[in-house]
Amino acid sequence: MKNLYSPWRIDYILQEKDDGCILCEKPKANDDKSHLILKRGKYSYIVMNLYPYNNAHLMIVPFRHCSHFYEYDEEEILEIGKMIQLSEKILTKVYKPDGFNIGMNLGEDAGAGITDHLHIHIVPRWKGDTNFFSTIGKTRVIPEKMEDIYQKLKNEFRKK
Repeated sequence: MKNLYSPWRIDYILQEKDDGCILCEKPKANDDKSHLILKRGKYSYIVMNLYPYNNAHLMIVPFRHCSHFYEYDEEEILEIGKMIQLSEKILTKVYKPDGFNIGMNLGEDAGAGITDHLHIHIVPRWKGDTNFFSTIGKTRVIPEKMEDIYQKLKNEFRKK
């Protein structure tokens, strides 16, 4: 079995958090570009991860603040599923990854950095996208500026 380590994330996980929920606050700011929000739906939004595991790492975030998947109703779950599907489709078109990791971490012990507001990670993966640099240098190589990634993806999301 191979392991993928991301030790640089522990600093984010352990840092002191503000009292509010960043996933609730981002869409209220009405500044999608500076908050990296790519698309808004009725019940959820798509946002770039500010602390990405890989290039073009996205998150689907429900607007309603809940920590468990079972707390969302059928309409919310349907839209979340459609947002995942749309994200996978656009990431495939724009970045042509070899695969994806798609999932949620529910609770601190499951690795959730934000424990009280469920969100789904969509991480594009390419053959050979892990290397020693992440583990030894505590640095992840993201080969493109966040602003450039945002603009490329935003252009595609606007079409949908």
